Order: sequence, then C-alpha cells, then structure tokens
Amino acid sequence: MGQLDGRTALVTGATSGIGLATARRFAAEGAHVFLTGRRQQALDEAVASIGDRATGIRADVADPGDLDRLFASIGQRGNLDIVFANAGGGEFAALPDITWQHYADTFNTNVGGTLFTVQKALPLLTRGASIIVTSSNIDTKGAASFSVYAATKAALRSLTRSWAAELVTRGIRVNSIAPGPIATPGLSGLAGDPGAAEQLLKGLAAGVPMNRLGRPEEIAETVLFLASDASSYMTGAEIYVDGGASQI
Repeated sequence: MGQLDGRTALVTGATSGIGLATARRFAAEGAHVFLTGRRQQALDEAVASIGDRATGIRADVADPGDLDRLFASIGQRGNLDIVFANAGGGEFAALPDITWQHYADTFNTNVGGTLFTVQKALPLLTRGASIIVTSSNIDTKGAASFSVYAATKAALRSLTRSWAAELVTRGIRVNSIAPGPIATPGLSGLAGDPGAAEQLLKGLAAGVPMNRLGRPEEIAETVLFLASDASSYMTGAEIYVDGGASQI
C-alpha cells in the first residue's frame, strides 16, 4: 500500500528539479499525477519517465487561459486530493537595474500563478485535501540582487497562513516548504554560463552548514509528508529544508 493510493495530485512546474522529483515520488506512492510545464517536449519527457500514473498538460501558470484549460481537463477525470503549487522562478537584478517588466514577470508567475492555481483548484478539492506551496528560505532573509524574488516568496508565506485559516472549515490543509539552495537546472541557470554557474553553486554550498546543496529528491520527501496523512495535524506551517542555513 502506498501512502497516496487512490489519490489524484497536481504538480505545477513539474518538468525538472523539485517538481519532477515530487511528481515521481507521488506516483511511486500510488497517486495519479497531473504535471504542468511550459515546454511541451520537456513535459512529454517528464511524463514518459513516470509512466501511466502521469498525465501532462502544457500550461503557463501566469496565463489565466492556460489555467482554465488545465482545470477543465483535470475536472473531466474527477477531483483533486493534492495540489503542489511549485511553478516559479526569478532572476538576479540589483535595485538600480530592476525594471517594471522584471517585477511584473516575477510577481505574475510566483505570486499570481500560485494564487490563481489554488483558486481555480478549489471546486475540485476533496475534503481533507492538501495544498503545498513552494516558498524559499529566502522569505525571511535579505538577498542582495534578488530582492524581487525574495519578496514573492515572502508573499507566498503570508498567503499560506491566510489560506490555511480560510480553508480549515473545509478540512483542507495548506502548508509551504522553504528549500535552501537545491541542485536544479533552474539554480544553475541563474548564472548564465557554465563557469559562472560553478562558482555560484560553490558559493551557495559554502553558506550551508551541511556544506552542500540539497537534492530535489530530499525536497520531494518533505512534500510527500505534507501531502500524506502523516501531516494530518499540520496547517499554516512552513518547513525549512535547507541544510540548516536558516536555523544555525
């Protein structure tokens, strides 16, 4: 018996990194998983790596039309028991270099995309459903040249608390995870070129008490805990999975 046997889950931003690792973990525990991503080829490859317990639907969470199409497709199959609102991203920009476009793109994807993913999932959510939001350990820290991204993650932490209070009467739990630096393509991509990426990753690892980057699979285990009955008495919480970086 898997921990998620018979349940249906949605994982956004599931074509690589934390999202893909979590989708695989959910499927291994018996769930049928809907995966989203913006790139069709990457989405097809992710679904193929999981097998018949996965369904891919191309969608950009910052596009309202894509979200409508996504949830119409899921609704044809039935209800949802788990939503992992994971899609997001960001780029470095020092304060003098921040543009309206940079601000809008980051907030529309990270905050707006998460907000409206959760909102549009509500009619499909079963009693006892679990919503998990991907925040970051940067949500309580200062971050030079990463302020807009950090602000979006602080907003998600606040939304997690408010949604937990609002949905508790429906028996729906809302929690967030706060990863530290995780070895994902998205993290390496912040640097722009392989040499700079190597230096970035080394510098980030040096700032972690465990002296290493996390693995996507380590985050997936925490998300599984929040999705399963093992966390049935938790809501409104945030779990830091960052090698001790925010605690030590």
